[in-house]
Amino acid sequence: MTEILVTCPPMIGQQTLFKDLFDNHGWTVVAPKFEQTLSEDELVELVPQFDGWIIGDDPATERVVIAGSSGRLRAAVKWGVGTDNVNFDAFAALEIPVANTPGMFGSEVADIATGYVIGLARETFLIDREVRVGHWPKPSGISLAGKKVGVVGFGDIGTQTVRRLSACGMSVAVYDPFVDSVPDRVELRLWPTGVGDLDFIVFTCALTEANRFMLNEKVLANCKMGVRIVNVARGPLIDEASLIEAQKRGHVHSCALDVFESEPLALQSPLKDNPRNILGSHNASNTIDAVVRTSAIAIEQLATYLAR
Repeated sequence: MTEILVTCPPMIGQQTLFKDLFDNHGWTVVAPKFEQTLSEDELVELVPQFDGWIIGDDPATERVVIAGSSGRLRAAVKWGVGTDNVNFDAFAALEIPVANTPGMFGSEVADIATGYVIGLARETFLIDREVRVGHWPKPSGISLAGKKVGVVGFGDIGTQTVRRLSACGMSVAVYDPFVDSVPDRVELRLWPTGVGDLDFIVFTCALTEANRFMLNEKVLANCKMGVRIVNVARGPLIDEASLIEAQKRGHVHSCALDVFESEPLALQSPLKDNPRNILGSHNASNTIDAVVRTSAIAIEQLATYLAR
């Protein structure tokens, strides 16, 4: 019997939908209980016990891959788009095939990014919280039409986010060093050029060593007073300590973060102190439709590798 480890929370949450696929391949599937990721030590113990691994955002480090290779691991698939947590070189060196599932969540994450921009502009989340405790607030928001937004990353998610925000009448600047053309009426810039004229900054790019903490104290100091920040990409793109200090000074009006430097977010995080902030749970891609689509592809890819 082929045994498969699944450590992707959205897929685990809907695993009953894939029982027939698992059964068709003759797999026994194990899905541990955890919040966002398993630790490296936990994975070193678990991974060698399985023939295949569908990876979430767990640290698929060289140490984990070596441990898997010393046991039963024959193939792996990274569920989803982001791959910064996977050491592909280690898999290649040990001749264990691995792939991700690119291009799966552009629409879903762009929907959340747009919702966050609207939420920060009109403070809808704050109003909801206040009404629930008996208050009746009427904060004055800002209109989106005519405001300037910088979208960092112009891949699938960024492209669809730009499309949605442009439809709201916003003026859009795109930051992506790997892109040489953008749609009409969209400006292409090199980060962090021109951050001082942005009313919103939306991060939709992949995380690399080159862009870690790309929004830092120096860049924040050059941002417009009252800028609003959205991150639906990866937490370490933003230096949270600098962001928190900028909020305390009133330089940053508010932020909507689906991702954080460390997840789950610490109970005492100062990011919770600003009631206008919107705090997510690394869940922007999680719709029933997207999970079914991506999980089916991940399962078939893993089955192909294991059949070799």
